[in-house]
Amino acid sequence: MPRRRTLLQAASLLAAPLATPRLAAAQAPRVLRFIPQSDLGVLDPVWSTAYVTRNHALLVFDTLFGLDAQYRPQPQMLDGVSVERDGLAWRLRLREGLVFHDGAPVLARDCVASIRRWGARDAFGQTLMAATEEISDPDDRTILFRLKAPFPLLPQALGKAGSSICAIMPRRLAETDPFKQVPEMVGSGPYRFLADERVAGARVAYARHVAYRPREGGAAAFTAGPKQVHFDRVEWHVMPDAGTAAAALQAGEMDWWENPAADLLPLLRRARGVRVELLEDYGYIGCMRFNQLQPPFNNPAVRRAVLGAIRQSDFMQAVAGTDPALWQEGVGFFAPGTPLATTAGLETLAPREPAAARQALREAGYSGEPVVLLNPTDLAPLKALAEVGADALQRAGFAVDVQAMDWGSVLQRLANTGPAAQGGWNVFHTFWAGLDQLNPAVHSYLRGHGRDAGRGWPEAPALETLRTRWLAAATEAEARQLAEAMQRQALLDVPYIPLGQYKVPAAYRDDLSGVLRAFPLFWNLRRG
Repeated sequence: MPRRRTLLQAASLLAAPLATPRLAAAQAPRVLRFIPQSDLGVLDPVWSTAYVTRNHALLVFDTLFGLDAQYRPQPQMLDGVSVERDGLAWRLRLREGLVFHDGAPVLARDCVASIRRWGARDAFGQTLMAATEEISDPDDRTILFRLKAPFPLLPQALGKAGSSICAIMPRRLAETDPFKQVPEMVGSGPYRFLADERVAGARVAYARHVAYRPREGGAAAFTAGPKQVHFDRVEWHVMPDAGTAAAALQAGEMDWWENPAADLLPLLRRARGVRVELLEDYGYIGCMRFNQLQPPFNNPAVRRAVLGAIRQSDFMQAVAGTDPALWQEGVGFFAPGTPLATTAGLETLAPREPAAARQALREAGYSGEPVVLLNPTDLAPLKALAEVGADALQRAGFAVDVQAMDWGSVLQRLANTGPAAQGGWNVFHTFWAGLDQLNPAVHSYLRGHGRDAGRGWPEAPALETLRTRWLAAATEAEARQLAEAMQRQALLDVPYIPLGQYKVPAAYRDDLSGVLRAFPLFWNLRRG
């Protein structure tokens, strides 16, 4: 049982546009200039699971629990936690002096409303809410969970660092319909969002929250511990052109590039004053996701027919190049290198000859209707996945309509559940961090509960039953057996198709210190 608990804990584990070059000497010493993976198209971390939104949210919002370097939950906004009534009651006590960016104190009622809003959308949050009888705020600093049954993963759920985080916001914002976006970005995190400086497609800016009180004691590790802020401003400069981004980093005009293009890594490794480093271990898993509310992918036989058209190495080489150290094929529904990773059933993913794939598609009942595939042109890894995916689907016999747009527009489009001809969609490609595919508790793409299952909305009752059994598993051996069964079932239901794993080194100026081993986090950083 202790090993099982360890596995669970580990598994819950991220003015004007730049137009004129700046000399490094002209930069203010307390401004951090960062190149994100894409534009920040959506601000609300509950409404969107995009990692660029999650990274933004951790600047603005704080969380009740954080995860340490071993992905174990630790109190963050909390002063203490007590578990009562044999695990049926959890009492969470807020730290004193927590203040929102608008000057209002953080109160328990804000937290309760925030948890409810997040729990309506997030897969792990939905599981927690299903186990909860009531959440209340008996006083201004106390959050009380009354549970229907013991739920020892409560801290892991509230402290999860993958999308979507349980971002604490004022009640007036948290009471926004979770299927609509909040109108303001007001949190209690270490930085304030500067709405009037946002330039779509070019720049986002944040200022230090001067009333922020870091947690006392210990050292910063991942999302836990004291979040010490040493920069007055953080500026995100959106640079879709990789060559421009590389030149700006080498010239010292930018401090940190989140997602360098694979073909530029050799150049950056040789560049004076630049450090290239792999900051996290589990990488990103490529996914082909279907809209299962609309034809043709509402037919599971059609989805299974696509399996034989997929060659993971094609997708990974398009994203990460030919360096085998940066990608891996033979990837299933749990991240490689993690306790639940398995090859069970993966023979189904063995590519067929195009003629055999087309025959399988005809036998599945596909009638030739157009398939709208969304291609985000401003996010190179996703653009590469989309282009390879479109080619694979065309060779398999689909009539593919590739619709190109920026990533922010893709996110807006994905919310449309209607037919593609009415502004909906049929298929898109994305990456999930390995952190979000460690086990069934955090793996939102392995949910099969219909319209509550997120973009794609798969209905897979057998998969849901196996997930429920996994959550109640008493031993590590039983958990692994159930995970293997889930993978085999997923290859029948096909909620999505895994496309391989790739790892992304970050590149930053070598005078930047305190960079945490994680996705981009903006505390603990210093210059020099």
